[in-house]
Amino acid sequence: SSRIPPPYLMTRFSQTATLTLYDLSPSTGDHLPTEGRLVNSCIQARRKCQADPTCNATYHYLNSCASSISTSSPAEEPSVPEDCMEAAQQLRNSSLMSCTCHRRMKNQATCLDIYWTVHPARSLGDYELDVSPYEDTVTRKPWKMNFSKLNMLKPDSDLCLKFAMLCTLNDKCDRLRKAYGEACSGSRCQRHTCQRQLRSFFEKASEPHAQGLLLCPCAPTDQGCGQRRRNTIAPSCSLPSEAPNCLELWHICLSDPLCRSRLADFQTHCHPMDILGTCATEQSKCLRAYMGLIGTAMTPNFVSNVNASVALSCTCRGSGNLQEECEQLEESFSRNPCLMEAIAAKMRFHSQLFSQDWTASTFSMMERQNKNPALRPQPWVPSLFSCTLTLILLLSLW
Repeated sequence: SSRIPPPYLMTRFSQTATLTLYDLSPSTGDHLPTEGRLVNSCIQARRKCQADPTCNATYHYLNSCASSISTSSPAEEPSVPEDCMEAAQQLRNSSLMSCTCHRRMKNQATCLDIYWTVHPARSLGDYELDVSPYEDTVTRKPWKMNFSKLNMLKPDSDLCLKFAMLCTLNDKCDRLRKAYGEACSGSRCQRHTCQRQLRSFFEKASEPHAQGLLLCPCAPTDQGCGQRRRNTIAPSCSLPSEAPNCLELWHICLSDPLCRSRLADFQTHCHPMDILGTCATEQSKCLRAYMGLIGTAMTPNFVSNVNASVALSCTCRGSGNLQEECEQLEESFSRNPCLMEAIAAKMRFHSQLFSQDWTASTFSMMERQNKNPALRPQPWVPSLFSCTLTLILLLSLW
């Protein structure tokens, strides 16, 4: 049968982060990272390989192997020709074997093509832990979210509306959101263009703004709020009108290096490691990997207006003797405890942001990151600190 990630186990995982209010001058905006900022970019590794005739010849041979890897039918057993696997082994001492990419880098497509060329077996979707092509680079640049203008909204406005306003008040977030809104609108909808603009938004907008829009908390009785949350990714255009088979969606994803990379990243960072359900990495990495899938063939979304359950837009009907594998794939989203807890924790975090009196002139709230998975999230503890009403979320922490 096709290689499918193992079923997800029930788990508990928690972490906290640090949130601080500061008085800072306006930032100049973020820049996409270049390959030079990565520890071992695949683009840099490829340049080194080109200088070695043996390495260069082996790489070119591996490049020709890509077309021989078949993922055309969900019923087929994908395989890599033996000579291609041997060629990959010849590069085991090359820096290419440990090279990585970054989801915000300018030459991401080129970098990912190199990564999958030297890892032909991984291109089949037979992923193990710690094989994401993406390096989690740490940036300490703070992000700003200005709460001071929210008083133009009605006091009882739902949080999804408030986070939408925060995006509108930020020039970059507003521009990127309008771009995908236009591309994904009604009669002008072209799914490929819509998905590309969605990817652009979640790659280029600051994480606090993007996460605020996507993961805004709603009361179960507030269906208007829930509907706004579901419509964040313009599902009427970005998702198929009729749900395909999940295995078909999976094979479509594997045939696209970008989608394959985002899926590998998701499986790496949102995966329980043991029978106790200990999650593989921090919740922030799981959420980042989850958002990275939006705008690909494996785009997940909220399933209703009344809860925060998410799922792929696909079905396991008609899976035949691959029914179990299909259900495992589908449940890696809909019943993934690591993802569920990460989303719930982030929504609690967002809810706390608006539980304070932001009309006060002094306020600070601190929470410290704790990577011990045995601990439950701790209450947010307010304290006094002189500052303006500009909220800075440190990207290195969340």
